[in-house]
Amino acid sequence: MVVGRSDANANWPALPFVEWRETAQTLHMWTQIVGKIRMVQSPWLNHAWHVTLYVTPRGLTTDTIPHGARTFRIDFDFIDHQLIIESCEGNIEKMPLVPQDTADFYNAVMSALGKMGLPVKINTRPNEVEVAIPFPEDHTHNAYDAEAVNRFWRALYQIDRVFDVFRARFAGKSSPVHFFWGSFDLALTRFSGRTAPDHPGGVPNMPLWVAQEAYSHEVSSTGFWPGGDAFPQPIFYAYAYPTPEKFSDAQILPDAAYWVESLGEFVLPYDVVRQAEEPDVTLLEFLQSTFDAASKLADWNVSNWQRRHFPTASND
Repeated sequence: MVVGRSDANANWPALPFVEWRETAQTLHMWTQIVGKIRMVQSPWLNHAWHVTLYVTPRGLTTDTIPHGARTFRIDFDFIDHQLIIESCEGNIEKMPLVPQDTADFYNAVMSALGKMGLPVKINTRPNEVEVAIPFPEDHTHNAYDAEAVNRFWRALYQIDRVFDVFRARFAGKSSPVHFFWGSFDLALTRFSGRTAPDHPGGVPNMPLWVAQEAYSHEVSSTGFWPGGDAFPQPIFYAYAYPTPEKFSDAQILPDAAYWVESLGEFVLPYDVVRQAEEPDVTLLEFLQSTFDAASKLADWNVSNWQRRHFPTASND
């Protein structure tokens, strides 16, 4: 069934950054706290895939985190607006997601983990932000607009399912669709298999070696970012590392997509997708056309990763 415009708009909520700026910045800090807990407890995966969060039918999750011989997970529930910590023994701690200082949120999370016999120590300075206030000292980020957070999550799960469709088209090395709490975006990356030159770094409050490991191999990457002070609107983005010559001149679909020199990325406003007759089709056009341009200009041997068969759902 083709989704009509009115139904499509209902499924893809409006997300004007200026209306939830303070909440977005606070949620950024809270996801960093939870993400860092997963990071320090998990074995290192290539390209820092062990640090990410994942979209769920209720919000975001760390998935399973090891703690010695035990395991636990932490979930953001953006329907009932609570943080849920659950251990492998079935013990559960819950705390409300309400307006509160990030310092109080940090203390509540660490207290709950201690109560469950799951003590964790993290680096309390946030990453990938210009002003990095240590979490226990952060009395600046304290907004929580539940309705805006719910809209953000509803946008994420629409995007997550379309990204999954795009990911399935490629049989080469590809990342999961995952949420990076450092950059506060939902991302998907494909790899050519070739090594890349060392990344120059320059990401605020992120060690150089982390950036260089993340970009150790040639990539074509895409994602969704809800906006920030430097670019205050929600966007889809696509870039390649290293950037192929003439990539910025490529013809990208849909026509509303454009190159942003300061970012080194193609950008498609979220509202273009949200208001499209067929949002899924519009987004997939952007994802596919940017990948086609990057892989062609960088001379990827894409034939190595063509799917020979595309199974469809059946009862067989």
